[in-house]
Amino acid sequence: MKRLLIGISAATSLLATGAFAADLPVKQPVYTKAPVYVDPVYDWTGFYVGGNGGYSWGNSNSTLSLVDPGTGIILNSAATKFHMDGGIGGAQLGYNWQRDRWVFGLEADIQASGQAGNGSAVCAGGTAAVLNSLCAIGHIGDTVPFNVPAFPVTQSIAESLDWFGTVRGRIGPTITPTILAYVTGGLAYGQVGVSNTIGGNNITGPQGVNGSTITPFTGAFSNSTLKVGWTLGVGVEGVIWGNWTAKLEYLYIDLGNVSGSFATPLIAPSGAFATSSYSSHITDNILRVGINYKFTGPVVAKY
Repeated sequence: MKRLLIGISAATSLLATGAFAADLPVKQPVYTKAPVYVDPVYDWTGFYVGGNGGYSWGNSNSTLSLVDPGTGIILNSAATKFHMDGGIGGAQLGYNWQRDRWVFGLEADIQASGQAGNGSAVCAGGTAAVLNSLCAIGHIGDTVPFNVPAFPVTQSIAESLDWFGTVRGRIGPTITPTILAYVTGGLAYGQVGVSNTIGGNNITGPQGVNGSTITPFTGAFSNSTLKVGWTLGVGVEGVIWGNWTAKLEYLYIDLGNVSGSFATPLIAPSGAFATSSYSSHITDNILRVGINYKFTGPVVAKY
């Protein structure tokens, strides 16, 4: 009987506790506000290296001259303009700083070049009536049929831009966080190779019927000069994947003037050997594509 009373009492206590708990308010779950997500922003700051390739449309504005050193008279001076086109390829390295949407940078590059071109000029010869030309002497014979007029003299010049490089500043805004437009400019330098040649005929020997000797001649002079000038250009660069970017760039380069002279086998009217000289102004228009790898992290994610 005693055990039965204890069981009934325990069951009653459990039921009472359950009914009391059912009357208590239910505690709602607590939710916290999720952080505000901001799209990752590309950071252009940092060192980078890369390679490039393209094509260059160069120009040489040249003047070819012949001078009689015996009198100091300019026998002939002719302008010739020619293209120095060819493929280019090389490497670049640099560093960028980013402040808000603006990117500032320094970049240096070195390029191999296949650019080359040539031009020529002619100093006319004499005639049966006027034996001597400005550039060479003729031979006076006893009779008109045997008069030997001076022959024309041809000068030619061939030039090449063997290699070049630049050291430039860059500045521009980001169009989007991963696309940069910029202007660039600074120092340019390059190795210009020149070959200047001359050809014609000298008339020598005593005057008189069949008394003269016609002697063909050629002369040549080669030179290679390191020139320093300036460059200015524009470009656009964008992220293609991770730390890799690609760019399209145009540069105008002005390397200034290159000149030289040499004594030729040409007998000038004074009897001295004429001097051939050249002066060329070298410019370049470069269009190239490139790819860069930036060593610092590509993005900064903000919350």
